[in-house]
Amino acid sequence: MARHNDTGRLGEEAAVELLISKGYAIVDRNWRCGRMEIDIIAQRGERLAIVEVKTRSDAATDDPVAAVDRRKQLSMVRAATAYVEAYELPHELQFDIIGISGTPGNFTIEHVEDAFCPPLKTYS
Repeated sequence: MARHNDTGRLGEEAAVELLISKGYAIVDRNWRCGRMEIDIIAQRGERLAIVEVKTRSDAATDDPVAAVDRRKQLSMVRAATAYVEAYELPHELQFDIIGISGTPGNFTIEHVEDAFCPPLKTYS
């Protein structure tokens, strides 16, 4: 496996540890529906957090949080809709971004809770 894949996997592990330390229960990881994927689905209280994890080895040139642009946000909303419909969940949703920069063992983590509100209408 390529080193960037290892870094991404370790970044996702660090994100899970962070969420657990904040009182979230991990409901699912790497959930897929067709071409859509949700990195982490976590629950705290009655809210489900749909979490996108972005890991970058050099945040000075590539901000991991900024990498979640409008197109990625719409993709997250579509995947979350599919997840909620598949499991008929009544939970309130929030969309979180966890940006991780650095190298394994020396990560800097930024958790942006409720990072964006889903648009009222999405365009396919």
